[in-house]
Amino acid sequence: MNEQLLSVGIDMGTSTTQLVLSKLHIENLASSFTVPRLVITNKEVVYRSDICFTPVLADNRIDMIQIQQFVLEQYEKAGITKEDIQTGAVIITGETARKENANEVLQSLSGFAGDFVVATAGPDLESIIAAKGAGAHTYSKDRSTSIVNIDIGGGTSNLALFASGDLLDTGCLDIGGRLIKVDQNSHEITYIAPKIKQLAERRGIALALGQRVTPVDLEPIIGEMVKLLEESVGLRPLSDFYDTIVTNKGLKLDRNIASISFSGGVADYIYNDATGDVFQYGDIGILLGRAIADSPLTKQLTVARAVETIRATVVGAGSHTTEISGSTITYTDESFPIKSVPILKLSVSDESGDDETLARAITDKLSWFKLNNDLQQVAIAIEGKSSPSFQEVQKYARGLHKGMAELLEQQYPLIVVVHHDMAKVLGQTLYALLDYKKDVICLDSVVVDNGDYIDIGKPIADGKVLPIVIKTLVFH
Repeated sequence: MNEQLLSVGIDMGTSTTQLVLSKLHIENLASSFTVPRLVITNKEVVYRSDICFTPVLADNRIDMIQIQQFVLEQYEKAGITKEDIQTGAVIITGETARKENANEVLQSLSGFAGDFVVATAGPDLESIIAAKGAGAHTYSKDRSTSIVNIDIGGGTSNLALFASGDLLDTGCLDIGGRLIKVDQNSHEITYIAPKIKQLAERRGIALALGQRVTPVDLEPIIGEMVKLLEESVGLRPLSDFYDTIVTNKGLKLDRNIASISFSGGVADYIYNDATGDVFQYGDIGILLGRAIADSPLTKQLTVARAVETIRATVVGAGSHTTEISGSTITYTDESFPIKSVPILKLSVSDESGDDETLARAITDKLSWFKLNNDLQQVAIAIEGKSSPSFQEVQKYARGLHKGMAELLEQQYPLIVVVHHDMAKVLGQTLYALLDYKKDVICLDSVVVDNGDYIDIGKPIADGKVLPIVIKTLVFH
């Protein structure tokens, strides 16, 4: 079997909207005598769209009609129809995710791809998606080092910290290139975001609507924004304004960070000097990029060049890689299929402690999957042990049970994905801890990572195995 899938990624951010088309090559790598093992053997971006400013109506709602027209125009330019697309992701990020009609816009786009993976991405999930698109995850793994990726867009800066390939933490600050808008011709300030206005007042910096400005006039406020980014990665002590600028949470800063990479629209002006008018986009994005390039962020940390900058998030188009679960599994209810459940993968250090350490790690990281304080359904993924002792199984079960307490309050079944062959005994132990009152699905022999989504099909082979579709966000 050798099959190709066409996948689309659509990203509506604070400043820009864009899409990418990818071709995914799928092959069965198993011999004819074994269970099929379908994997993606190659991924290539075949079309990168124009980039348009995210259209917003006068009442601050997203212009749904214009978004639809943009997507259709790009399909036409690429020489495809929406019927040609088998899979994909729509990602609404940054300030745009906070618009009141964000969900309505998603519904309106639901006919534009086969099977969308992501609806709205909260700041934590956006950080992960962008960092993987930028290549920070691979850089960290290949060099066995720590790296923070800062994805700086129009409205927010999303941080994701990796060490040796493991995602350790995420954060987000309300710092971006379009938080001060400047008329390209008159150079008058046309917009100042509330938090930036507050920062200017706190620091005694003159900044007002209608004020004519030069790049030199804007240096003080941009300097303060850069200092806050330095604070966010531990390069200077936290100031009195740090908690105010944090969107939802910052990095824990309990370890030294060796390297840094940048993605998002502002990143191009960190890696490359801009030519022409610094106000060509009607904002401070170019000036912010230049100031970061000349700051301790690039002088004190090893700078890794991102493989994608402004397209880091959109290159996260969903892809299918179908697998079969192991045969030592537990499921207590047949409410299948279950579709598009995000994966929370624990790190090796999370699993190496006792059950309390495991529980704390799960509780902390579940916040990545909250949007406006609502926790979505999540599958917890662990490495597990190849030949666990009774005590080790008990430790895992107790840690998962305690850590997933908030998930247990929801109506969803409890989903645990284990790499090693221990899902049957772990699932049964968990089911007993839950007093047989909560449905449990515990799968093994499945390799997943943060940023993946899982579909679980109806049992096959007399109920011995479950077909699994892992939707991996596609990155180069």
